[in-house]
Amino acid sequence: MTPLKTQAIHTALTGDWNKAILLNEEILTESPDDIDTLNRLGFAFASLGNAKDAKNIYQKVLCLDNQNPIAIRNLKRLAGSTHSTVTGVKMNNIFIEEPGKTKVIDLINVAEQKLITQLRSGEMLILQVKRMKIFLLDNNKQYIGMLPDDIGKRLISFIDGGNEYEAYVKTVSNHKVIVFVRETKRSSKFKFLSSFAATEKSKVQLDSKAKSHKSAKTHEEEVDDPSLSDDRESL
Repeated sequence: MTPLKTQAIHTALTGDWNKAILLNEEILTESPDDIDTLNRLGFAFASLGNAKDAKNIYQKVLCLDNQNPIAIRNLKRLAGSTHSTVTGVKMNNIFIEEPGKTKVIDLINVAEQKLITQLRSGEMLILQVKRMKIFLLDNNKQYIGMLPDDIGKRLISFIDGGNEYEAYVKTVSNHKVIVFVRETKRSSKFKFLSSFAATEKSKVQLDSKAKSHKSAKTHEEEVDDPSLSDDRESL
């Protein structure tokens, strides 16, 4: 990978979409049919709300590869979205860390590589709680992976008590998915409690009522991936 491509990917990871556009356009002056770069450029345009240019770029990708899953998926999102940005993607600063409120987490039991390689940095994932575990799904409600048990059980207690969270794809490589989880609402009962402990050994004594999963019915929808094993098979 060239240094310019590495820089273009890094700017996307930090949400600097204007710079990402400039870098990807510079790459395309040398390699105009580089599909990966075109897809990154389309995503950057869409993230800034420029649906017209994003669609044009994705259409060019399909001219080069009419079965390209990334271009097909994002064109569908652009066609069905009523917002100025691609569904699940915010513009800037989504990966800014706040002590106790955010955490970068490696998912476990991740889905097949052909599915996770379609993910893009900044894409919002769905948090689904079931049987004291937290599963992450894409916008098509396909299983992506799950939070480690210790983190999942801790967050479920907070969720049952009224906290709310969002999760975004940070990086994807081979069979690894790293997500960025952010607390977006803190219940008054947890006013002085952090969602994420400074160390894994640190424990919080939560209200016993929060241990009963109030939203079980809300999260009964089955995940859409019959190839999953172990915990995933019984979802």
